[in-house]
Amino acid sequence: MENILDVKNLSVLLDTREKQSLLVDNVSFSLRPGECLGILGESGSGKSLTVKSILGLLDSSFKISGEAFYKNKDLLQESKENLRKIRGRSITMVLQNPMTCFDQLCRVGDQIGETFAVHLGLDEKAIREKAILTLEKMLIRDPEEVLEKFPHQLSGGMLQRIMIGIATAMEPDLLVAAEPTTAIDAITQYEILEEFLRIKNESNTAVIFITHDLGVVSKLADKIIVMSKGKVVDRGDFKHIVTAASDPYTRLLVEKRTAVMRRYRQFVDTPGGGRQC
Repeated sequence: MENILDVKNLSVLLDTREKQSLLVDNVSFSLRPGECLGILGESGSGKSLTVKSILGLLDSSFKISGEAFYKNKDLLQESKENLRKIRGRSITMVLQNPMTCFDQLCRVGDQIGETFAVHLGLDEKAIREKAILTLEKMLIRDPEEVLEKFPHQLSGGMLQRIMIGIATAMEPDLLVAAEPTTAIDAITQYEILEEFLRIKNESNTAVIFITHDLGVVSKLADKIIVMSKGKVVDRGDFKHIVTAASDPYTRLLVEKRTAVMRRYRQFVDTPGGGRQC
């Protein structure tokens, strides 16, 4: 099976009047259809910049080198217009904070409809039907009522579900999820991860899942790259990362996660520890 994405020797240099800073340094990875790649690292590690550079989401102060081949096209050489078309349909994104992705003055249904009209070319009736079906697939109750609401009337978790629904409704080759579970509560986080598992199991869509939380990608990612200071410091499946990682930074991430889970189990096992006042 051919790769859907091949990234080779990707580097991102921030060029300002004061200085030049190498923010992403010689990053390489590949992704096959239906496969999930987890990009793991703490804030400032370069994981989000890596994907933004591939998708043409950085301004001219960033100098990008390397290759990022998608369907035999080097995305780094594509025009901004072509990249916008690719991002809207063939490659879709789910971002960390869904509130920033919606116009607070427009109804949710109108914004979904605009996306479907631009990228799918549907008429008004077909847009309405697809919008309702999209929300139903995301297990959102009363979808017709939700379409009439404004974003500020919905929870962050609900908006994130809608974002995932819109992204998957495009039937993309690649879905990029940038910290999609960071700004939501634990129960909704679990539900969102279940949705990504469903997407992975029921479609041939490849997924790049960016996160700082090793536990989040434990069941989702087929393979993981760990980034620190702009470099890939480790790579492998979840078992390798947890049990056989050689890089000190990776081992530190694993130890932090293990310590958190140990404290959680101690809290739950303590009489009265799991009770709420």
